[in-house]
Amino acid sequence: MTEVQVSPEVAGYTEVHRHPEPKSFIWKYIFSVDHKVIGIQYLLLAVVAVFVGMALSLLVRLRLIWPNESLPLLGDLFPVGAPGGVMTPEFYLAMLTMHGTVMVFMVLTTAPQGGFGNYFLPIQIGAADMAFPRLNMLSFWATFVSFMLLMAAFFVEGGAPMSGWTGYPPLSAVPEATVQGIGQDLWIASIAVFCIASLLAALNFIVTTLDLRAKGLTMMRLPLTCWTWFVTAILALLAFGVLLAAGVLLLMDRNAGTSFFVPGGLVVSDRQIDHSGGSPILWQHLFWFFGHPEVYIAILPGMGVTSHILSTFARKTVFGYKAMVYAVLAIGLLGFVVWGHHMFVSGMSPYSAFVFAILTMCIGVPSAIKTFNWIGTLWGGKIRFTSPMLYSIGFVSLFVTGGLSGIFLGQPTVDLYFHDTYFVVAHFHLIMGVAAIFGMFAGMTFWFPKMFGRMMDEGLSKIHFWTTFVGVYAIFGPMHYLGMLPHPRRYAEMSDVDYLLTTGAEGLQQFITVAAVLTILVQFLFLYNFVRGIFAGKECREENPWEATTLEWAVPSPPPHDNFAGKVPHVYRGAYDFSLQGAKRDFAMQCNDDKAVYGDQPGSGD
Repeated sequence: MTEVQVSPEVAGYTEVHRHPEPKSFIWKYIFSVDHKVIGIQYLLLAVVAVFVGMALSLLVRLRLIWPNESLPLLGDLFPVGAPGGVMTPEFYLAMLTMHGTVMVFMVLTTAPQGGFGNYFLPIQIGAADMAFPRLNMLSFWATFVSFMLLMAAFFVEGGAPMSGWTGYPPLSAVPEATVQGIGQDLWIASIAVFCIASLLAALNFIVTTLDLRAKGLTMMRLPLTCWTWFVTAILALLAFGVLLAAGVLLLMDRNAGTSFFVPGGLVVSDRQIDHSGGSPILWQHLFWFFGHPEVYIAILPGMGVTSHILSTFARKTVFGYKAMVYAVLAIGLLGFVVWGHHMFVSGMSPYSAFVFAILTMCIGVPSAIKTFNWIGTLWGGKIRFTSPMLYSIGFVSLFVTGGLSGIFLGQPTVDLYFHDTYFVVAHFHLIMGVAAIFGMFAGMTFWFPKMFGRMMDEGLSKIHFWTTFVGVYAIFGPMHYLGMLPHPRRYAEMSDVDYLLTTGAEGLQQFITVAAVLTILVQFLFLYNFVRGIFAGKECREENPWEATTLEWAVPSPPPHDNFAGKVPHVYRGAYDFSLQGAKRDFAMQCNDDKAVYGDQPGSGD
């Protein structure tokens, strides 16, 4: 077993049993129980999924502005959905459904929590691995199986489902309501397997955080990244079980003759369906009871990463650390009581709508606290405009912009007008989609030297930031105007909607499509920088190139198999001790005691 020297930053440590590193390639890199390898596996799966999702979004945009154009290659791949290369409206809805599903589940849920969380949570709390390493491996491979089931839906008879990523019945519950085939069944099976994988991972994250922290690492000394991964795991544990149950009931409606979500008297193609007693609204309640916490499952890890990076590169302690922690907890709690605002148009009682509207406004309070604290962290700091810092500032911008439009959608009377328009598309893409992805970009550029021992090209990262930042605003900014026209969402073309043709909507959709194409192309620059960095990036010889404070920067780059080589550091202070008065340098790592920080001068540990 390779001997690893203890970092000179570590003032004290506890020796623990070392786990032998596997020798076989299969057990080391494929069916690994090492949390770092599993984290990279999650990230690579998310990279594949995000490019699939972007390709699907490109098809959606092309069908919208050039509905009758022929794409011969598409006709060869999907002869039913695109005969002669011309996409049918049904194919458009299928691509829309799969784009949303891939991005929400396989990217926004998988990368921030499964990828970065798996890799860095144990190291940041001073643990050798996750609490249940084999369960960790099982959760990844269940996620992989889920992705494969989802992709298989493209290639079965009837093709991919077209019920939307929300899977609303009766469109999803009655096979006769859409193109015949098992694509919808595969979609449901994929979501069910993903739920199981997420439940296993959530248990692992919770137990790891509570039980495996290093000596001296109290909960109020945890990095904010650990807090957000911890709260996200709690949300996942409570939310994915509901979606799993709903998926099983939906599968039974389709194949076992039950009527959980199918109402009586439903007529499809002039034929009455033999079901009775079900309620499509029940599915909406079950789905959105999962769906709104899912928004925070996607965005909370990005909030943690942003808080972490802003403090590091502003060289300041996080402004209002405890307020940030309580805001994260409040967001997690309130996230479970606002699902009804997705259902204002479902015919709910005005009294219920009023309650959900009030609660929706309440959840804006902890979000505003975090935003003001981010600004407070930057104010007066010695800011270093590195690429991780730029992505984090971009996250704040996108989160605030998306949140402002949410104020309108949280009002029932306003939402009745906007609900089925592009205004909603713009809102949730900004706050849940690209904001979360900017958090991923920030995390990748920040932790890349620790993960791979090399640096990504800083110049390429900054070019990618600015072009992507401008690009996403060019895509989703104009959609707010389209929503005000109002331009309905989910329409495959505009040629039969006269009022849209006279309002300039067609030209705006063309502009959005051009911006989308250019923004998608720029992502290949990030992919090139990522791959090049792994194999040919500048070697990072320092443990701590960013002069950060948390425990992952007190181990070699990349970390050894069991992280601390059997010598777990003691923790003496909080996670963000920067610019301490009288200190020998402008930061103090969590594993530095007062003597290391102040020399012979008296100091304080927190």
